[in-house]
Amino acid sequence: MNTAIQAALDHAVQTLQQEGVLPSDWNNSSNLTRTKDRSHGDFASNIAMIGSKAAGMKPRDLAEKILAALPEVADISKAEIAGPGFINFFLNADQRFAILDQIQAQKESFGRSQSNAAKKIQVEFVSANPTSSLHVGHGRGAAYGMTVANLLEATGAKVDREYYVNDAGRQMDILATS
Repeated sequence: MNTAIQAALDHAVQTLQQEGVLPSDWNNSSNLTRTKDRSHGDFASNIAMIGSKAAGMKPRDLAEKILAALPEVADISKAEIAGPGFINFFLNADQRFAILDQIQAQKESFGRSQSNAAKKIQVEFVSANPTSSLHVGHGRGAAYGMTVANLLEATGAKVDREYYVNDAGRQMDILATS
């Protein structure tokens, strides 16, 4: 959803640049973030505060122009100006639960892609040192390794998992001579 809102903001910036409100060389470096308080909407942007100096106007005045130039986004019920010039976006109630329908329909394939389908990746796990005590870090390393491998597989990569069994080797030889 944030990509649709960001695209709408970028469109508004282009419109305002064509109208001469914003300089044509101004790049949108604003942030679109989830709000901490639901009463402030679902997403908030600081675009008006970032662009106000370039536009030579107060952030709230620029925010009004941005809202006027903002194209309609189907899943947004409203957008409003808050505080010194934030633009808050409220999602339609249906949009909040639409993802659940997708998850149910796609089941195990939800979230998977083929972006790494042509890649072969080896993930190595290091085993515990046989000459020292086991601790939680050894299990954590194994869990991290498996998680990374599973995520890579979900993106289509062919993953080779290598878990090295530390058979002591040189370490046991050093221990024996000490």
